[in-house]
Amino acid sequence: MFHSYVFPISYAFLSFPFAALFFTIPFMVVQYRRHGYIHKIRAFVLYLFLLYLLNALFLVILPLPSSRHNPAMAGGALQLVPLNFIHDILKETSVVSSQPSTYLRLLTERAFLQVVFNVFLTVPFGMILRYYFRTGWKLSILLSFLLSLLFETTQLTGIFGIYDHPYRVFDVDDLITNTLGGLLGFLAAEWLSGLLPRIEHLDANIDRAAKRVTYTRRGIAFMADGIVWAMLLGILHILHISASFWVATGLYFMLVPWLTGGLTPGKWLVRIRLADGGERISLKSLVVRYGILYWLFFGVNRVLAGSLDTVPPILRMILGLIVFALNTVFFIHVVICVFKKEPQLFYEKWSKTRHVILWQPAAATEPEKKE
Repeated sequence: MFHSYVFPISYAFLSFPFAALFFTIPFMVVQYRRHGYIHKIRAFVLYLFLLYLLNALFLVILPLPSSRHNPAMAGGALQLVPLNFIHDILKETSVVSSQPSTYLRLLTERAFLQVVFNVFLTVPFGMILRYYFRTGWKLSILLSFLLSLLFETTQLTGIFGIYDHPYRVFDVDDLITNTLGGLLGFLAAEWLSGLLPRIEHLDANIDRAAKRVTYTRRGIAFMADGIVWAMLLGILHILHISASFWVATGLYFMLVPWLTGGLTPGKWLVRIRLADGGERISLKSLVVRYGILYWLFFGVNRVLAGSLDTVPPILRMILGLIVFALNTVFFIHVVICVFKKEPQLFYEKWSKTRHVILWQPAAATEPEKKE
């Protein structure tokens, strides 16, 4: 019986790196916006939660039928009799009530182990609900029930219509045992809280405004800004605005941060802003900063790359080498700054600008609700 669990669990672990990669940027954005920074314990718990959900999902849906056109289940796809598992255990057991020496056999029998598995399936869910999300016992029971209902519905619908017929039974006993597991996990979370720091105390005595703005955080802002800037550039192209690259850069990276006190949509997303020596960043500082980066560095790249098709072969080779050298030097500079944790790139030093965390102290987090 245990062999049937190894296959889905191994698939869950193999899939985890891909799911984690997909999950990472949204996770980081939420952490930056809610907490102002990323705490290692908070990240560990959430990634552990993701791994748990993958394991639970694969244990529920795997193995899959060999074809989408699977036959209907001979015994029906619904089991709506509550506590029917007791009947199954009594029917299959080799335990003899008058012989205590046979009692331990129960621990190795399929029907009993199936019930134990269904209970333990949602114990981690209840633990994390209470420890990380700090839910009360009523909400933990409700969410555990809804998770189980989602699993059973997935089975009943053949993974929402992918398969012609259900390939596993919708069992009301699974709803009962999974919900019980969530409640047991909620109770066990008190023990877990003794092993790990209290989640509501992780941010105590943390001065978020004084923390260094990491290149990862800046990279997310850069990607978000790049998407919005590209949309603006496309609109200017459609409107036939001349020098649209230069105009879009000036509007988005100079005018917008000047009007918003150092914010762009990407920087707002991860709660950082640009600053210079004053309270609000000056237009002059922004023009120097982004003029060097976009109008000079990226602009030279754009002009040189655009000239490659219109010049003689020897000049094309020279221009290509210049573009390659410029980008190589810039790439090496960025890599060195990232690994040395140098907070400012060359254009930031020349413009005397920097990134700071935008954080307004919030009211103290309420203690866990008792219900």
